[in-house]
Amino acid sequence: MDDVLTSMAVFWALMLLTYFLMQNGLSIFNDVAKSMGMFMLEKALGPGIDLVEGRPGSASKAWIMQGLLWLLAASTLTFEGLWMMHDPLALHSLSAWGYSPTSGSLLYAGNYAVLYGGIGMLLIGAGLHILPRLARTELASEKNAALVSFLWTISVLVLVIGAHDSEVLGINIIFVGTVMHVVAFLAILTNQLLTVSKRQGALAIPGWLIIFGLLADPVATAAIFVSGSVETGVGQWLLGHMVGGTFFFASAAGIALYASSSASGNPLWSRSLAAAVLVGSIATINPMGEVDGRMAADMLGLNFGELHVTSEDNLVAAFLMALATIPIMALAANVLITLRGGDAFVENADSAGTAELNLGASMLLPLAIGSLFIQSDAFAATPEFSGLAGTLMLMGIWLILVPFSLGAALHLFPTVTGRHLLSRNRARWAFWMMAGGAFLGLTVTMMADMIDMALIEATVEDPSSLSGDLRVVGAVLFYGTAVGAVMHSLNAVSGLFRGARVDSVRNTSSSISPESYSLASPTSVRRILAGGANLDTTVVPVGESDDAGSATEL
Repeated sequence: MDDVLTSMAVFWALMLLTYFLMQNGLSIFNDVAKSMGMFMLEKALGPGIDLVEGRPGSASKAWIMQGLLWLLAASTLTFEGLWMMHDPLALHSLSAWGYSPTSGSLLYAGNYAVLYGGIGMLLIGAGLHILPRLARTELASEKNAALVSFLWTISVLVLVIGAHDSEVLGINIIFVGTVMHVVAFLAILTNQLLTVSKRQGALAIPGWLIIFGLLADPVATAAIFVSGSVETGVGQWLLGHMVGGTFFFASAAGIALYASSSASGNPLWSRSLAAAVLVGSIATINPMGEVDGRMAADMLGLNFGELHVTSEDNLVAAFLMALATIPIMALAANVLITLRGGDAFVENADSAGTAELNLGASMLLPLAIGSLFIQSDAFAATPEFSGLAGTLMLMGIWLILVPFSLGAALHLFPTVTGRHLLSRNRARWAFWMMAGGAFLGLTVTMMADMIDMALIEATVEDPSSLSGDLRVVGAVLFYGTAVGAVMHSLNAVSGLFRGARVDSVRNTSSSISPESYSLASPTSVRRILAGGANLDTTVVPVGESDDAGSATEL
């Protein structure tokens, strides 16, 4: 049976249905649904909703700050996991306290912490600020979004604990964490849908990427259940990649496109490429991710299914993964050229978050192509590159998703909090520590993986000392990522209290919204049209005034 094509067909049909409902509403039930949604978000919680403030930006601030702290925890867990690949007894002393971690459990816990704790919270936090801006309205419920952030944090903590020991007293810990995660996720989704329903005019493409990224997560899970492939290895693998290609990739694409235009002051280079990213993230299978469906199976409380791929599934999956290079290239080109404008260098390079966005876009295509080869090899009867899959997945996380989400969050930090980061120099050093540690550390670790693969193929039983030495070097270099996460966290927390106040909003020429185009510098008609403008767009010169001038007082 062709599980891949059947599941994808159901997914596409459900996504088209949700888009139709978003555009046309629920007819006579539309007002009832909105009223019930607002009631569930606020009044149904009773006095608990008053535990948080409802000022504009408070929800986004809560999500971004907790996401930064989760990046710190995730980098620490990942560093420990990489170190214990060489020295399995490094944390043996903790066994006296009943804690006996292994390299595999630490890396698995680190993946939960970085994907759902760090990246997930930063993506949602940025989306809570960007989507209302693009819809030209206010967030439906600031209080609920802020309160739900703490439930999300607790759910991630439970998932991290479950990654070490999935069952405690006969209770499936990971499944409990998933239930809490689903409750928080549905609250955020409802909040954003109500926000979009109040939009004033057409929603720009980055906004659609953000809302589709949220919608596609539960829709993909429903599609796998409807197709009946949820208990198979292929279905679990597909679910992991569908969620990775929508919630993580599409959401990251939406905030990266918005932040690159806003941070550089340049108009979005091409709306056509942005549309290609939107359609491609839904219509294809993103190759970046696991080579099995272990995480999806564990979160759903199912038995892990072995990956047995039929020739039909192999053909469809390989074609859709190869097709995914189109939206990936479109996103990379759009972000990189938007950051540079008409020059060869990044504009406003010292602006917080710009370097991270540039890094994520630069690493997107090479890591995607590498993941495509690894995933295609995993479908073979005897995979030859399976030893590289884990390290390549870590590179995709720490060199693409983390820079995109972190870069957008750092750029939005002054607008959300009303204060700048404490130190621009510290932010610059933190970037080099995180980027250099992740790139060099994981590259050296991949070299050790290659040596181990060669020894296994040559049927050599004795481990290589060179492989062990490289793993030590890789772990030490990756420690820079943990140090960079500490510096970013301290810089943001200190900025909340001691950062310079934002006195005025900087005028930019970002043209995400097609209603008007802020012209900050001389440009061509081609660039204005490529930025999403049309014949009815109002061109507004920034910095000019019709007020009468006066003599300068000396």
